[in-house]
Amino acid sequence: MSATQAIDLEDAEGLLAADRAGLLRAASNAGAQVRAIAAAHAEGELDSMRGGERPRSVIWVAGRGTAETAGVMLAATLGAAAAAPIALVTEAPPWIGPLDVLIVAGDDPGDPALISAAATGVRRGARVVVVAEYEGPLRDSTAGRVAVLEPRVWVPDEFRLCRYLAAGLAVLQTVDPRLPIDVATLADQLDAETLCNSAAREVFTNPAKTLAARVLDAQAALAGDSAATLALARHGSSVLLRIAQRVVAAGGLADAVAALRAAAELGDSGNAADALFHDEEIDGPLPRRLRVLALTLAGERTVVAARVAGLNDVYLVAADDVPELPDALGGATGLSVPAAAASAEQQLAVLAVRLEMAAVYLRLVRG
Repeated sequence: MSATQAIDLEDAEGLLAADRAGLLRAASNAGAQVRAIAAAHAEGELDSMRGGERPRSVIWVAGRGTAETAGVMLAATLGAAAAAPIALVTEAPPWIGPLDVLIVAGDDPGDPALISAAATGVRRGARVVVVAEYEGPLRDSTAGRVAVLEPRVWVPDEFRLCRYLAAGLAVLQTVDPRLPIDVATLADQLDAETLCNSAAREVFTNPAKTLAARVLDAQAALAGDSAATLALARHGSSVLLRIAQRVVAAGGLADAVAALRAAAELGDSGNAADALFHDEEIDGPLPRRLRVLALTLAGERTVVAARVAGLNDVYLVAADDVPELPDALGGATGLSVPAAAASAEQQLAVLAVRLEMAAVYLRLVRG
């Protein structure tokens, strides 16, 4: 056990006892958040978005944090398939009008940018959806003239990515029924993922604990090879910093590959000769080697694997890297969906939950 690790990842009782802030419960609520969005959709909360002409554009207005990341993922995965382009902005654009759909997403109903964007959209006749707590100035400026998807399950901001993603999917499905989107199935997939990552499961059968173990005693980086996986890498870096207080870099796969090759040429020490004649008893330990977790979607895996072939300390991380669940742990529930059959946005949501739970485990092992 390392000096920074007070509790072993295999010690389920110790991990649960250390979770005084309820972080595991919060991280496990992704499926519940998504199911709440599906329920709101079924109850008709988005009926005002239906009908009329096909939208000219879908505009996603968000500030910082998980709402912004969700918008990037939606645009990256569905931008080419949706009937209308998806625009990511921080305020309502001057050209917004009755042919546009405006989604205002955030965690602060008092944010002036969100309030101004929603009010502008209403005034210009756009179809507006508010994905935030609907109160205060945000409600006063738009009351009765917008569709609302308020949070029904409260979790800290770092665990809200899947809710924003599900809200965007629900809106896109409403305005463009041709899109193959199933929010309820996404909720089931996230429930299956959290079950796989439960504290009682051992490291070798627990994808989140496996990620935590790989980051625990290493200088690590998260890498993505597309706009979607790069956004996911940045989200993982953010939650590791906010929850586990671990600094893990996030960047493009090309940068990570270049860094690994440079390290290999220099013997991991900055100077090949120094590495060759290094004596730990005299010179102290060598710097920790860089470990890269390459986040990938099923459709990209072959290309990503080819790009990192021959490199040490690179681990491909995909949504289907999950062992079969024994029947006693829920293998017969039918919740697990192979990544090859899951859509890109579903795979991103699954990996986001895995990274969030890995961050929680890294926090808990400190005791």
